[in-house]
This record gives sequence, C-alpha cells and structure tokens, in this order.
Amino acid sequence: MGNNKTILKHIRCGEGDVAPYVIIPGDPGRVARIVDQMDSAAFIAENREYVVYTGEHQGAPVTVCSSGIGGPAASIAFEELITLGARVFIRVGSAGGRQPETPIGTPIVITASYRGEGTTKAYLPPEFPAVADLGVTNALVAALDRQAVDYQVGLGFTRDAYYVQDQDLNELLTQSGVKAAEQEAAMLFIIGAVRKVKTGAIVATDSNIWLPEQPTLEEKERLFRVGEAKAIRAALDATVALHRDGAHQW
Repeated sequence: MGNNKTILKHIRCGEGDVAPYVIIPGDPGRVARIVDQMDSAAFIAENREYVVYTGEHQGAPVTVCSSGIGGPAASIAFEELITLGARVFIRVGSAGGRQPETPIGTPIVITASYRGEGTTKAYLPPEFPAVADLGVTNALVAALDRQAVDYQVGLGFTRDAYYVQDQDLNELLTQSGVKAAEQEAAMLFIIGAVRKVKTGAIVATDSNIWLPEQPTLEEKERLFRVGEAKAIRAALDATVALHRDGAHQW
C-alpha cells in the first residue's frame, strides 16, 4: 500500500510528525544544539529554512522546527505546525540587548513585543498587543530560577530591517523599558492569539548597541553561546513542566 499522508508545502511534515509542544528557533543551526540537549529526537524534514526534528525530553513530546528570519518566514512555520497539531510554542532565539546594563549572553524572557514589523498587521490591527501566554512565561522564569543564573524578564522589540536603525525609536523604546530587539516574537504572539495556541519566548543577547565598549565579534559569539545554552535548557525544562501540567489540553 502507498503512503497517502499529506505533506505540507513548506515544513514538509505530515500527520503524526509534529508534537503538541514545539521549540522554535530562527536559526536552522540552532536546531542541532537544541536536539543535543534532548533525551531523544529523530530527523523529520528539511526544506528551505525549515529543519524539523521530533522526539521527547523527560517524558514530554517535543518538536524542534527552525523558522528562519523575520515574520513572513516564521508565520509559515507557525501556521503549518498548528495545522499538524502543535499547541504550545516556545521561541528560542538571539536578540540585541536594549538596556545599557544588559551583558551579552544574558537570557531574556520576552513577555510582550512592540510590533515594529509588518507581517502581524495582516492578522490584527496595530493597536492589538502582542503578548506571550502567562503560563508559558511563568514556566520559563521558573526554569531559569532553577538554573540559578542571571536573567531578565521584560518587553521586546520585533522589527523587520536588521540593518536599519531608527535612533529616535531605539532611544524611546529603551527609555520605556524594552530589553531586547529581535525579529520573530511578535509574530508568534499574534498568531497565538488568532489561532488559540499558547506561546512564549526566550532569547539570549548576542549584541547590545548601548554598551560603552563593544567586544570583538569572536567574544560576542563566545558569550552568546553560553547564554544560548542556558536559554535552550530553560525552554526544554519549561516544556517538561508545561507537559506535566497538561498545558496542551484546553
């Protein structure tokens, strides 16, 4: 008998390939580093920027799928994963620190995002807030507490044009408490609201435009990798806790 499973166009997954809990980095290379911390995982598919593994960690079923950079690519991954049964998402990413006291390599749990990009406006008007799920956010914070590491919790700035800096906006957002700038969290939070799934985000800072002295590229990379490992562990630990609480069932 032939295999009649329908495969979705972009992530190239079908029914049964995706767990209800998804950890979603932007960088395809980060997928391997997440999988390395899991108890087990099997390769499912790779197409364009989307690399997918599914496995388990401490009894929790987990899919890891990269989303690529920015809202349009990320929205495709989120939508197709939801179609296949994903119900709880944790973004694990990189970000630029936006407070002068934030060292490179700091894990930051993003509670809500300033919508400085364009894709979310196709879903909801700009006045609608991009907010993470409280349960997912609390699980991430609790996981970092268990690690006993320095971390921050607060607002993010999701933007489109990586190489364009609006200095006035940057200063305004920093003065208003924004802690990190990245390119996907608002998209995840808005789709979570529209599609009725739970979402959260944790990033590690790989740069900071406000530091008085800028480290070398090599030093930034070293510090970021340390923070990234902490963020990955927190995401996996939070997923296990959420699974034990039945977060995917409502």
